[in-house]
Amino acid sequence: MPSFSATTGGTPASSAHDAGTPATGSVGAVVPQRARFTVPLPLACGKSLPEYEIAYETYGTLDAERANAVLICHALNASHHVAGYYADDPQDVGWWDNMVGPGKPLDTNRFFVIGVNNLGSCFGSTGPLSTNPETGAPWGADFPLLTVEDWVDSQARLADHLGIREFAAVMGGSLGGMQALAWAIRYPTRIRHALVIAAAPNLSAQNIAFNEVARQAILTDPDFHEGRFEACGTKPRRGLRVARMVGHITYLSDEQMEQKFGRSLRDGLKFSFAPEFEIESYLRHQGAKFAEYYDANTYLRITKALDYFDPAQAAGGNLAKALEPAVCKFLVVAFTTDWRFAPARSREIVKALVDNNRDVSYAEVVAPHGHDAFLLDDPQYLAVVGAYYDRIAAEIRARPSRSDARQAIEVATVPHGA
Repeated sequence: MPSFSATTGGTPASSAHDAGTPATGSVGAVVPQRARFTVPLPLACGKSLPEYEIAYETYGTLDAERANAVLICHALNASHHVAGYYADDPQDVGWWDNMVGPGKPLDTNRFFVIGVNNLGSCFGSTGPLSTNPETGAPWGADFPLLTVEDWVDSQARLADHLGIREFAAVMGGSLGGMQALAWAIRYPTRIRHALVIAAAPNLSAQNIAFNEVARQAILTDPDFHEGRFEACGTKPRRGLRVARMVGHITYLSDEQMEQKFGRSLRDGLKFSFAPEFEIESYLRHQGAKFAEYYDANTYLRITKALDYFDPAQAAGGNLAKALEPAVCKFLVVAFTTDWRFAPARSREIVKALVDNNRDVSYAEVVAPHGHDAFLLDDPQYLAVVGAYYDRIAAEIRARPSRSDARQAIEVATVPHGA
């Protein structure tokens, strides 16, 4: 099985674009940016962040009408580094580089793309590793629990900071797709399209159970110290390793695991508890790698945000009623072997939108990769997304410019017969 960076580095995506579009390529070397906010952000938990920073990257050019901006929301352990690479580390390729770039499905020759890092992360935005302004020490275990809606509210503030009143689209896979759905509900006049990929309207009991097992692995690690492990000079690596192993199993389909690993042995049976099967070795490798770069307090909080997401709860469990405020157009994509967020969950979203007479396109892609399919280079999937962005680009071209709009207003206000 290729590494995470190898699979998300991507191969050239094929999709139909306008004649004359340059060949598929990378956005090149990129530079992360940070926006600082000093107005407190109220949170669903009843607390607030007094001040905070949001890390982000941008690709492409914002047009004169500011009509071509697309926001990318990330999944659990990703970041704002969506596409391109860093000049000082060319191997650090963005996690959706196969999706975003010149000539790719989300074509940066036509769109201004923003990759945002969620609050609570350990990749640049304010989170448990950041300094608490009230104490001068790292937030650590004192960092508040956040919700998907809190993230969306902070992203809206980032949009204000960048001077973007309305997004052409908000897009994400998995937890990112949930954020796109929340954008459509929470800020209906600020989004024209929502691309909800490999997502669900809420977590099933089984999914919450997987998250809880992962959290317990961290919480019961002797090196966790109730979240104050930094002060103790430790890190709950054992818990993080197990948490990642549990999570990683849910991202792959049985078909994919059988194809890649089956019952293959590394070096025959040794009658020990050392990794004898290839799948054991792979999971241990993924867990060990994750434990070195990810923060335990971040993992706990992001999985809780996943658990909490349930827009229908405020509408008495009626998803259609919860989606009534959404007026944008939707593309919903699911993958046949994704058992973590099965296609039936995406169809729940589609049905609720249809019940509201909303404009929704649905694609159920036959792919063997399980939940991770949204990160990979399936030609049908990339073609569907590329075609949808062709539609959005055509709509942008058809929009009257501000100067045209002003002229229309001037003509309309001239007295009849003048």
